[in-house]
Formats: sequence, C-alpha cells, structure tokens
Amino acid sequence: MILRMMKRAAMALAISSALAQPAMAADDTIKVGLILIDSGPFASNYGIGDAARLAVDMFNEAGGALGKKFELSIQTHAGTPAGALAATTRAVQQDGASFITGMLLSPMVLAINPRLASLNALLIDSNTQLDSLIGKNCNPNYFRVSAGEGMLLNVFRSYLKNSDAKSWNTLALDLTAGHEFAKGFSASVEQNGGSVGLNLFTPLGTADFGTQISQLANKPADGLAVMIVGNDVITLAKQQQQFGLFKGYKTVLSNGFTNDIVLKAQGESVLGVTGTTGYFNTLDTPRNAAFVKAFEARHQRKPNPMEADMYVGLEMLQAAIGKAQSAEVGAVRSALEGLKTETIYGDVEMRAQDHQLLRQVLMAQVVKADDGSLTFAVRENFAGADITPAVNPECKR
Repeated sequence: MILRMMKRAAMALAISSALAQPAMAADDTIKVGLILIDSGPFASNYGIGDAARLAVDMFNEAGGALGKKFELSIQTHAGTPAGALAATTRAVQQDGASFITGMLLSPMVLAINPRLASLNALLIDSNTQLDSLIGKNCNPNYFRVSAGEGMLLNVFRSYLKNSDAKSWNTLALDLTAGHEFAKGFSASVEQNGGSVGLNLFTPLGTADFGTQISQLANKPADGLAVMIVGNDVITLAKQQQQFGLFKGYKTVLSNGFTNDIVLKAQGESVLGVTGTTGYFNTLDTPRNAAFVKAFEARHQRKPNPMEADMYVGLEMLQAAIGKAQSAEVGAVRSALEGLKTETIYGDVEMRAQDHQLLRQVLMAQVVKADDGSLTFAVRENFAGADITPAVNPECKR
C-alpha cells in the first residue's frame, strides 16, 4: 500500500513539473504568440490578426525560415494588462511560442516585459509609443517596430517651426502615453515661441466628450493637438462636429486620432486634420507592392498602418532567424540587435542599444479626392535616422 502511494505521489509530481514547464514547439515549426483583444474599445484589433496570418502564409510559401514553418498561437483577452500577461503566458507555456506580438498597449507591455526572461520569449512590439519602454523600462527581450513618442514629437516639432499657429490646446488619452504626449508637445510649442492654454485628458472608452468640447470651445486657441485612440476617435469626431469645434481652429493635429483605419467612419468631420502616420499603401518599394497585392486579394481592401507595422515586425523576426541561423531565443535576440534588413518600408535598422526600429514617419492631411471621397495627402516624409532621439542613458539592459 505504501509503495503504491509513493508511486502515485511520484507520478503526480512528475505531471505537475511537466505542466509547469513551457511547451516545446515542434522541431519543424517556429511558434509566434499573437495576442489579440476580444472585448472593449480595442476588440476590433484593426485587422492586426489579418496582417499576421498573411505574413505567416507568405513566409511559409517562400520556405519559412531555415526550412521551418511559422505557426501562430492566437490568444485573446479582455484588454487589461493582467489579461495580456495571461494570454502571453498561455502562448508560451501551452503552445510553445518563443516570440510574442499583437495588439498591445503600453500598460500591457509594462506587465509582460518583466516576465519575458523567465518565459524565455522575445516580444516584438508593433503598436506602442511610450518611450520609457526603450528608456528606463527597456528590456533585453523587448524590441519595438512602431514609431515612439520621441520620433513623433520630432515630426510635430518640425511642423511647428513653420506653423502660424502660436497658441495651442491639447486633448489626450488619460494614460501615461497621453500625458507624455501632452507634456512633450507643450514643450515643443514653447520652444517655438508659442503657448499652451489647456491640456485636457479623457479616459479610454469615453462615450460623451461634451465636457471637453465645452472647455475647449471656451478657451480658444490657434491650434488643437489630439491624441485619442480606439473607438473613441469616431465618437469624438462626430460629437465635435455638432458644435463646430474643429472649425474654430486654424490647425488640428492628430497623433493617432485620425488615420485610414477609421477615416470612413469619421467622415468629413475630420476634413483638413493633419497628423502623423507610419505608412501608406502607396509606399513605393518592391516588397510593399507584393504585400499590398496579396493583402488586397485576400481581404478586398488595402492594408492600414497598424497592419503594416505588424507585418514589418514579423519581417524583422524572419530576417533575424536567417541571420542567426537559429530559432533559439538567445540567438535571435543577438541577431535582432543592430539588424539591418529590407522590409516593406525599405531598408531599416533595429538600433542595438535600445531596440528601437529606425523607420520612416509621414505627415499627412485629410483631403477630398477627385471622386469626392476622403483620403490622405502626404505632406512630408521623415527618415527614421533624422527623427529618432538619441539613446536614453536610462536604458540599462
């Protein structure tokens, strides 16, 4: 009896130990955890999953990497930092993913990053702007493809030098990234001899912008800078139109507020708004032409900037695996540092010191096309090397 009990206890311990260990991907596959949000204001994910699936299919049709096929582990959550961390953990421990990407906001990345080493996984971020992620919170296993707030602020700073708008208000998301944007934009205005009257903040998921619209209307200025994201951008666009808020400004600038993802839903309420974007489907590179053709054939629409950033993140992963001649996490991490490669954006570089991709940012304005539909007219294209701030000395990896 005692012997049987000891055997059962030993078996239970073995099973428990096995479950605690990360799952191993098959030798002929490269597992990528795709983290998506299935409820709340970001539940649509703006087609990020479409871009990831297309990338995997296109790469695999071309032979994958090192003869291995890419495979997605799609994990969803409710849009919270804890949910994002749980989804990441499932992708690694249950499905054997070594690489993580997806629809991740800055608070989610801040929750995931400290666990990357113990999970033995790399995070390739195609979505956030928060520069502390490449500063005091930088991490050896974290790499960012999307343009950071410092890059975007340098674009706005260049714009402000030639703008006749000298007094400004700002309206931003009540999250760290929104506060950092308002702080940086205000400093840029003041550096150019201007002033900021109001810095207003609004929670994610705001259904009624009446209070903010009233405050802005009662504090007139030459320009308004808006950093609102998610489904809130449509709500704000429609509600401000009822009061003619934007028409009271010489200039309305957008950081994420309007883009070709939401332009149709916003309609003429955003006509004339000028903002930053990382991508247009008309970008003239061979790789982009192939990407747009394949994306449009599959989805009957053209890809948007968030989808393009997702695709570029996976292009960087594929190139790093090829450079490393290994899909082992440590080898891929080393290969990504300083990696120079061709992408749909053209030639890019993953800066070794802080893991920020040096890539272009465009300034574009909402205009009417010849057929009366709304579109974007590119006003200026800024090269990544010209707008990326110097490496933050607080980044100590």
